[in-house]
Amino acid sequence: MRTELVTTLKRQATRLIAELQAERAPILITEHGRAAAYLVDVETFDAQQDRIRILEGIARGERAVQEGRTLDHAQAQQRLKRWLA
Repeated sequence: MRTELVTTLKRQATRLIAELQAERAPILITEHGRAAAYLVDVETFDAQQDRIRILEGIARGERAVQEGRTLDHAQAQQRLKRWLA
């Protein structure tokens, strides 16, 4: 992963964004020698958000199973019928 200064981002944003879109590799932006932000292309960001939502759903499902909040097949079918109606 490449690192750029925040001043470079300010002065050369168009070039950095074009390279980012072409290479699809995140750019770490630093300010005063410290990590300040990551610059990522839109498709990568959207894909990451989708993965996070899926993982959060899996985690909710695992908690439900641990807490005993489950349905048998017939109960699940009834709920689906109501949702799809």
